[in-house]
Amino acid sequence: MSGDFWLSCGHHLVDRDAGGGLRITDDLLKAYLARPELAPPAAANAAERALHAAVLAAPRRPVTPAEIAAIADQDARENWQVMLAFRAHLLEHPTLEAVYLDIVRNNRRVPHIFLNQIAQLILRNVLDGSDDAFVLRAAELFFRPQRLALHENALIAADEETLAGLGGRPPSPLISMLGLPPAAEIDVLNEDTAAGYWGRSDLFDLALDLTAGRRGQQALAEVIARWLKHLLGLELTVEPLTALQEAAFSWYVGLDAEGTRLCDALWRGEELEDLAEASVVGLYRLTFADPSLMLEKVRGEPVYLMTAMPADKVLRLKPQNLITGLPLRQLEAVS
Repeated sequence: MSGDFWLSCGHHLVDRDAGGGLRITDDLLKAYLARPELAPPAAANAAERALHAAVLAAPRRPVTPAEIAAIADQDARENWQVMLAFRAHLLEHPTLEAVYLDIVRNNRRVPHIFLNQIAQLILRNVLDGSDDAFVLRAAELFFRPQRLALHENALIAADEETLAGLGGRPPSPLISMLGLPPAAEIDVLNEDTAAGYWGRSDLFDLALDLTAGRRGQQALAEVIARWLKHLLGLELTVEPLTALQEAAFSWYVGLDAEGTRLCDALWRGEELEDLAEASVVGLYRLTFADPSLMLEKVRGEPVYLMTAMPADKVLRLKPQNLITGLPLRQLEAVS
């Protein structure tokens, strides 16, 4: 089964270019102008209301410093400055993919929520037409933090924001293990619930089993491979591993802060304590189809990827690390 999904990300507001990238449209820019941080409240002065109306009518319209200074509310002025800087990033590039690559490679300061929104839009493009709910749910880890819990030898990831907002629903078996109030409810993605993913994809209310050797780990590996093929044009394989002993850390990429910390320790030759080793969420072996693309010192060797559970048990993946951390001889942005 397949269908539309993640409607709230705004993928209907963008166009595809001949190369499959997402073109920035006026409709996409208008969506940012509709955000509550920019929509003028009832108390906004005439200058703020006039500016919002003018830019909404012409989303690429230049905005002068005097127009910003005329806004009475200081927070509103700051919000406009942030948005206009972000709009400039968008309009400097032909596609959202090129915007994303520029931001992460040059460490540009962009609100994290905007970076996650771009990642979601790109993934919506990459996974268009997918009939695998496990792959789509695994892709959510790229742009939405996940609360992790161990229960009956299973590692379960549930959407952190959804968990924080749940209430008024019948109890679920997952409630106690995730530390939620009794009124909350969330289901685990499995063969029985997978067919309903598309209809509830914007609710982010399905948990994913990330236990080593199970389908969630393989789905995340597929997302990683497809992400890198789309953004960097790389043909490669990504395989989940079940034990640290299978890895030789000549080159590695931590996919989150804790994963990076553990990889650094292993690279230095340190032995991980049992607790630290148990915190590993996922270990992957990435192999290039064309080793000539790699730096000479590790050419032909696999690259290892790791995610790990931090102290607060919230997994925050950094897909940008895949863009900046691979041992490539040269990087060329998509256009």
